[in-house]
Amino acid sequence: MVRKASRTALTATHDVKVRRRCRRLRNGTVALRPTSRCGTRPRRRNPGGPPINAATPRRIRIAAVPAGHPYTRAVTDERVVDLLADPPPPGAAPGQWWPPQVLLPEWLDAHAATIDLVHVHFGSESYTADELSTTVAAVRRLGIPLVYTVHDLENPQLTDQDAHRAALSVLITGADEVTTLTAATAAEVERDFGRVSEVIPHPTLVDGGALPAGRSHTTTRVGVHLRDLRPNIDGVGTTATLVRAVADLRAGGADVEAVVRLNENVRDAEAAASIDALVATTDGVTLERSARLDDDALAAWIADLDACLLPYSHGTHSGWAELCYDLAVPVVGTRVGHIAAQHPADFHAFHVGDPVSLERAIVDATTPGWSVAGSDARAAEVARRRAERLDERDRVRQAHVALYRRSLEKEHAA
Repeated sequence: MVRKASRTALTATHDVKVRRRCRRLRNGTVALRPTSRCGTRPRRRNPGGPPINAATPRRIRIAAVPAGHPYTRAVTDERVVDLLADPPPPGAAPGQWWPPQVLLPEWLDAHAATIDLVHVHFGSESYTADELSTTVAAVRRLGIPLVYTVHDLENPQLTDQDAHRAALSVLITGADEVTTLTAATAAEVERDFGRVSEVIPHPTLVDGGALPAGRSHTTTRVGVHLRDLRPNIDGVGTTATLVRAVADLRAGGADVEAVVRLNENVRDAEAAASIDALVATTDGVTLERSARLDDDALAAWIADLDACLLPYSHGTHSGWAELCYDLAVPVVGTRVGHIAAQHPADFHAFHVGDPVSLERAIVDATTPGWSVAGSDARAAEVARRRAERLDERDRVRQAHVALYRRSLEKEHAA
């Protein structure tokens, strides 16, 4: 771990108090129950499927967007829910689910008898707000409940957010039930769109057995993965700040090194060249570049770190923060969206362009003994969190089933 004679304690929580009726899950997450729908909706005709029978509940048929995404699979209780496969778009490559066919009124008309509910997670950017309005009109006409999970108040794949905000307005105000991942995001949704969200935390996406605890190193190892330099990744600014912070820490006697990783194929070749130039002449910072890592290789790469730096310029939540939590790797990140609210105790904030703030964040993040890759303490913390996260995932799935049943019961009662 990095040792300093003195250091400033950082606070990194975005906890927001949310009014109205609420309950608290066993892990402390506030889960909000909608008190009412926003606006006046017409009574619906022909609700799909047979009536709900509480004594012998039938399986629930969900058309999710997208069905094949790891998050969607993680929140789905397959004991109760039948998740329809993503309909392939005409002429699409194998495995491509976008643009999502489920959101087309003609698809809904053709498949209304085979689905009970539509749940939208990602992919709305494929359509305009006007097109999504026809989707909402179609599910209302067909009596199919619509659930929308707010993952991104700011779309990480876009720079201009105007179209995304317009789409959010259509889906949030048009959905029968709205969920999100953090209480802070729920507060923003209520403030901006007048809807109360049920908060259901992001579950682990990791399946399988034991997780890697990393390999030991003689130095403190900090890493940042810039991936393909998508629009919300500030690769140049983050790298420049990291280079300066590492130089200052090493000058002060800290035994620290950093690794910057890039995919071979990137969206911004000019930025990639600038990152290469920043790292080329810097002691203690190396650049790695290769094809995109698969899930197991990525987990192994992160596990080898003592702290993982997130390079975001905008966004709302982070699946990477969740994976880092699973692997017991502290997160150093910018105060973007509500990422800090996902796992506040593991989040250490810095500002791009302020190397001193990054130095403090690195020191703070690497203070716990379990932060050391390859240590017994890290392995024990990974095992402890694994049990906690699998229990949480079960509760997340139960919460989704309850949400679906509530939506269907309301629909049949209307």
